[in-house]
Amino acid sequence: MTVQIVRFTTTEPNVAEIETAIESMITAIHEARPPGVRYAACELVDGLTFLLILELADGVENPLPSIPEARAFQQQMRTWAAEPPTPQPVTVLGSYELFA
Repeated sequence: MTVQIVRFTTTEPNVAEIETAIESMITAIHEARPPGVRYAACELVDGLTFLLILELADGVENPLPSIPEARAFQQQMRTWAAEPPTPQPVTVLGSYELFA
């Protein structure tokens, strides 16, 4: 299993557009139903910071670039973010039904 996290902060004028884009992206991922993938998008309590979590089962390539809404979100994220967002691999030390 591979887990990557992207965290980015934006400015208030971008928040509604980001929330709408996330909703569209999540709907498209649900419709595509890519096997071996878990994905979540979260908004932190400050209302300006977003956290994206991607889990890929062993041997699964990231399918998000092949989903138009996810690809568009990734491209637009660069303009929304105060600093360039970079995926960071993480090591899951423990989990209760959050990660496979």
